[in-house]
Amino acid sequence: MASREWFFTNGQQKKLELANQNLTSSPKSPPPFAVKKDEKDPNCDTGEEPYALVGSPVLDPLDDYKREVVSIIEEYFSSGDGEVAASDLMDLGLSEYHPYFVKRLVSMAMDRGDKEKEKASVLLSRLYADVVSPDQIRVGFIRLLESIGDLALDIPDAVNVLALFIARAIVDEILPPVFLARAKKTLPDSSEGFQAILTAEKSYLSAPHHAELVEKKWGGSTHITVEETKRKISDILKEYVENGDTREACRCIRELGVPFFHHEVVKRGLVLVMESRTSEPLILKLLKEASEEGLISSSQMAKGFSRIAESLDDLSLDIPSAKTLFESIVPKAITEGWLDEDTFKERSDQNGGLPIEDEKLRSYKKDVVTIVQEYFLSDDIPEVIRSLVDIGSPEYNPVFLKKLITLAMDRKNKEKEMVSVLLSALHMEMFSTKDFINGFIMLLESADDTALDILEASDELALFLARAVIDDVLAPLNLDEISNSLPPKSTGCETIRSARSLISARHAGERLLRSWGGGTGWAVEDAKDKIWKLLEEYESGGVISEACRCIHDLGMPFFNHEVVKKALVMAMEKKNDRMLNLLQECFAEGIITTNQMTKGFGRTKESLDDLSLDIPNAKEKFNSYVADAEENGWLHRDFGVLQILD
Repeated sequence: MASREWFFTNGQQKKLELANQNLTSSPKSPPPFAVKKDEKDPNCDTGEEPYALVGSPVLDPLDDYKREVVSIIEEYFSSGDGEVAASDLMDLGLSEYHPYFVKRLVSMAMDRGDKEKEKASVLLSRLYADVVSPDQIRVGFIRLLESIGDLALDIPDAVNVLALFIARAIVDEILPPVFLARAKKTLPDSSEGFQAILTAEKSYLSAPHHAELVEKKWGGSTHITVEETKRKISDILKEYVENGDTREACRCIRELGVPFFHHEVVKRGLVLVMESRTSEPLILKLLKEASEEGLISSSQMAKGFSRIAESLDDLSLDIPSAKTLFESIVPKAITEGWLDEDTFKERSDQNGGLPIEDEKLRSYKKDVVTIVQEYFLSDDIPEVIRSLVDIGSPEYNPVFLKKLITLAMDRKNKEKEMVSVLLSALHMEMFSTKDFINGFIMLLESADDTALDILEASDELALFLARAVIDDVLAPLNLDEISNSLPPKSTGCETIRSARSLISARHAGERLLRSWGGGTGWAVEDAKDKIWKLLEEYESGGVISEACRCIHDLGMPFFNHEVVKKALVMAMEKKNDRMLNLLQECFAEGIITTNQMTKGFGRTKESLDDLSLDIPNAKEKFNSYVADAEENGWLHRDFGVLQILD
């Protein structure tokens, strides 16, 4: 809507306001255009500075904001880059209009596919608090509820879709659960908005495991899987060979939206040439045009050729002429300018210059793969630890960590969660912090190569790093140490920056503990509560085998020191020494290890002064427990508690 904006030159603000009021006070007054003081007028006060009023039609700032917001959202839906969207929104300014952005983002996504709906939810979480305030998120959703009737004219299932957006916002903790009750009070009972609230409440947020169901409703991820990407690339190339439409093939490659994975296009195209010589002219034409258009970068082109060079021996088993064909294509590509000779040579030199592994390391890696695969099947952490002890090569601990995480990244969330849990157990039992630092350095140094086969390698590594910090496997300062060991501006450094962002986000601990879908990643308070309840049940006459089973089913072996501490405290308070029988049974079955026993006794020792306020003989009882523990071999030899206590 057009309005008038008044500018003044060389005048005083107060006089400008008075003049403007006088000029607009009468409805019959014509719009003022140029009002200038006449210095020859006898009524003119020449001591005043002359001023002029200029009328100029300008657009309402909200109109500009609305246009820019649509552009930002469209670009985000296309690229999926939340950081760019956040930056663009901040650069736009006019933060008082952000509730409109929330409304517009969700309403545009509601009329699109699941992919865009998922992206919209992810972006809201990214913007929450940092760019868009919690109150603006709330107001944006209220406006959506108020306008749902209009949206339903074009979107038949608008009520249900908006209900799911609200449920997702509550699960993602960008709307508080109380939002539902407050919103209902502002809406008529017969309105579509009221119905959307009821649907969110009863259909989505009341169901068992509702958080996981809601998060996966739109596919659960804004990212395409590696397998799906490879399949689509193969389909594009096969269709191109059939129809020869280079422009259409380039468009399809661009629409995949994975420029960092274009080396796969190069690799699969060259393999296709080797398998079918008749496809050679078309594939080479496609690669050349994709390079000239900037669709496939020089580094991606070189990476694709390099991957073929590395796999020539294997390819030659099925395609005897593979080496000859490849050697004929490389100079042609260099001569025509779509393969950079220096980049290709540099990558080839790097791949060829790797140190030859000794027999011991090769054997160790082979054993590690077997251990990890068995762990994924059994979920038996003590068995992993026993296997590593049997191998007896602690100098290769960083290699184990690298292999463990790399194998998990190519699997499902269940295995990733199992690995995070295992990392915590290894940290408590046998691996040093230095082992973890070196292991992550090795992972980050090879991040580019890992990304050749695992599309989301950088994001996955950032999550593993952040989770390791949350689980106290690494300290935040260790990230600096890892970063300083990597080349500046490398993919590894970018990954560490991403990990820091994840750690600093609101509710980071809770979110990262369920980063792989929840698994055993309970909040610490939940775990403590479960431990206390199972011990109380055992203390009141429960069966020892059932108590052991419950401790094992907790699935948190790295947190069993809490079981030990709580059992000792309960034994002191209730004067019931059968708790020691439970610890003995857990130790005998391998459920609680020596490290966990020692840590549990150590934590109890540290709290003895406080315990003595309620349990006068706490130190005496504790000393007797230590004597029993040492006799049964539960503790490390250097525990030394009796020497410290008075």
